[in-house]
Amino acid sequence: MTFSVVGWDEDTREWGVAVASKFLAVGSVVPWARAGTGALATQAHANLTYGPAGLELLAQHPAEEVVSILTAGDEDREHRQLAVVDRFGGSAAFTGSECHPWAGAVSGPGFSCQGNILAGPDVVDAMVSVFQDEEGDLVSRLLATLHAGEHAGGDRRGRQSASVVVVREGGGYLGGSDVAVDLRVDDHPDPVNELLRLLAVHRLLFPDPTNRRFAPID
Repeated sequence: MTFSVVGWDEDTREWGVAVASKFLAVGSVVPWARAGTGALATQAHANLTYGPAGLELLAQHPAEEVVSILTAGDEDREHRQLAVVDRFGGSAAFTGSECHPWAGAVSGPGFSCQGNILAGPDVVDAMVSVFQDEEGDLVSRLLATLHAGEHAGGDRRGRQSASVVVVREGGGYLGGSDVAVDLRVDDHPDPVNELLRLLAVHRLLFPDPTNRRFAPID
């Protein structure tokens, strides 16, 4: 019921996740990321314990081991979908045999694209192509990848919500956190394009992460 991309930018040391789904407030469930550690997406019949547990494991283990450890201890793993990118850009994914079709994932250096209840494998293929070829910063690549997945058919049930999160050490507001971008569209007829609109507003208010002259929040 969801398609997502987990990505890493070696130059900026950023990790991020972008996701879209016919599901209310998907950003409250799927994306997890920690600066200097990695990022993951937990979806299908999402196991929310994968989020915090996975980030703790990523502090010491590569992506493949994290996926193996998390799924091995889950009796309902065949209903889960999980994708992980570690602190060195290594990636791994798992799609349980009971995930509703079409379901699958493609992982490569610095990224993983995956989904379930999709229009077909072309959705993930289109996402992979764009993530590998797109230029720009990580959040731009993540949202371009998400847009490509939607254009290729996306979630075959329809559209409802989308989210993007990007983390970088000191990348947050006034350097007070590591969350560089955290945008969510919880219930909208065109959530991916609405997310792109919100990113444009975000860039207007915060044009340079290293510039301390931000707009006040009050």
